Amino acid sequence: MWRSGSLRDNMEKALIVFVRNPDLGFVKTRIAKTAGDEQALVIYLHLLARTQEIASKTDADTFVFYSKEVIPDDSWSGPRFIKEKQSNGDLGERMRAAFDVVFSKGYHKVCIVGSDCYDLTPHIIERAFEKLDRCEIVVGPASDGGYYLLGMKQPNPAVFALKAWSTDTVLKETLAIADELHLSYKLLGVLSDIDTEADWLAALQLNP
Repeated sequence: MWRSGSLRDNMEKALIVFVRNPDLGFVKTRIAKTAGDEQALVIYLHLLARTQEIASKTDADTFVFYSKEVIPDDSWSGPRFIKEKQSNGDLGERMRAAFDVVFSKGYHKVCIVGSDCYDLTPHIIERAFEKLDRCEIVVGPASDGGYYLLGMKQPNPAVFALKAWSTDTVLKETLAIADELHLSYKLLGVLSDIDTEADWLAALQLNP
C-alpha cells in the first residue's frame, strides 16, 4: 500500500473509488472512437475531478484504487485520501480484493464507486451508508444494466462471481446472487454512467 492520507479514529465508514490511470489512449475508449484519444482523456480528467469533489464531501475515509500503479503526486494526494493499487483479474476480482483490503482494516460499512457517473452526489453516497443500517447490501443501479455503487457490511465474495462484466445483465445477475444467498438489499435511484460521447454531451446539457 502507498498511503498519502491517514485513517480516522472512527472506522465506521469507508468509500472505495476505482480510477483508471489517466494515460492517453487508455481511458474512455468508447468516447475516443468518436471524439479521439485526446478529447477522451480531457473528458476523463473532468470526471476524475468531479468524482474527487464528491468523495471529499462525504463523511467517510476514502480509498483510491488505481488501475495500474499508484501515482505519488497527483490531485488525490494529501490527508483526505488513502491510495492503493487494484489487484489483477477481471472487474469482479478486483472489486472483491479491494473490499477485502478495506474490511481488513476494521470498517463496518464499505461502498465502492467508479469515476464514470456524472450524476453521483455526496448525498447519494451518504444515503447508501444509511441504508446499510437496514440491509446487508445496497446497490445503485445504472441505466445501462450495471451499477454505479455497491455497498456491504461484510465481505461477500459470491456477489462478484459473475460470468461477464460490462454487460446489461450485471445488476440483474448481482441481485439474483443476493437472493440465492438470502442477503437483504436495498436499491438507490437509477443514474447514468458516461460511456460514450453522447452520454457526456447529454450530461453537460442537464448540468451546464
